[in-house]
Amino acid sequence: MTEIAALVLSLPTRDSTVRMRVWRALKATGCGVLRDGMYLLPRDAAGFEVLSEVESQVRAAGGFAMTVDLGLSGPAQQDHVRGLFDRGEQYAELVDEIAAARGGLAKLGARKAEAAASRLQKTFEELAAIDYFPGEARSQAAAALDAFKGELRRLYSRGEPRPLAGQARSVDRKRFQGRLWATRKDLWIDRLASAWLIKRFIDKEARFAWIASPRSCPKGAVGFDFDGAEFTHVGSHVTFEVLLASFGLEGDPALARLAALVHSLDVGGEPVPEAVGFEAVLAGARERLPDDDALLLEIGAVLDSLYAHFERDTPRAARPQ
Repeated sequence: MTEIAALVLSLPTRDSTVRMRVWRALKATGCGVLRDGMYLLPRDAAGFEVLSEVESQVRAAGGFAMTVDLGLSGPAQQDHVRGLFDRGEQYAELVDEIAAARGGLAKLGARKAEAAASRLQKTFEELAAIDYFPGEARSQAAAALDAFKGELRRLYSRGEPRPLAGQARSVDRKRFQGRLWATRKDLWIDRLASAWLIKRFIDKEARFAWIASPRSCPKGAVGFDFDGAEFTHVGSHVTFEVLLASFGLEGDPALARLAALVHSLDVGGEPVPEAVGFEAVLAGARERLPDDDALLLEIGAVLDSLYAHFERDTPRAARPQ
């Protein structure tokens, strides 16, 4: 079990402002409460520094505060402490909220449906960020959110590909050099990232056709991310992931992290820290830029930067040779 720290504090009785500030900070961080005045947090938690900030605030207000390591002496104590961080009830509430929203999805309209999806995704990500010992409840909430997004796409997203059964097939990269590649116009997450992947790692001489519908795909073009395309969704994998598998690029850890980002934004699932920022940049770029060629050029540079960042974070021994 990960190391657990305990913040032991005694607040000044007359300073309600400090009491409220401390309570809000500890609640937002997802601390477990062992008893009144003793708050627990894993040392590897993203917001662990909040404990030292609270400690300083309490002392400055004339109270007592000290952060100490909590020694756990066996499975029973470990299970008890894990239970203090149980988010099952909160996940259950979220699942109920998702079910209610899904029941009325057809009446919302596309704009309100997208807003509902964003709100539910944000709630899930905020809860997952303080879920230090994730279990089945988190998986159930993620599955419910995925189902909600799938129903949203079915109702409001024209041309979204239906996943094929089976597994992605391996192909000979030599057959896909200097080709014309075609996908649906008005690029968004999966199509845009897939086009970048093609140009950067698969076919450096690639040309692109942005088509209105599968029927308008040029003869001889390699289609991707639409029904009937040569490369599209397979099972639970989005087109970006299928391209990785088909062209033997799965062993690149930086591309794998980009794949997780694309998957999260396209069909949901486990939250990725960089996803929200990337989606915001893409949405803003699509508002500003006149066409898909310009969009691919600008967001391609963002993906280049993300890839470089992920590659830097990858241990040298794990990088593909």
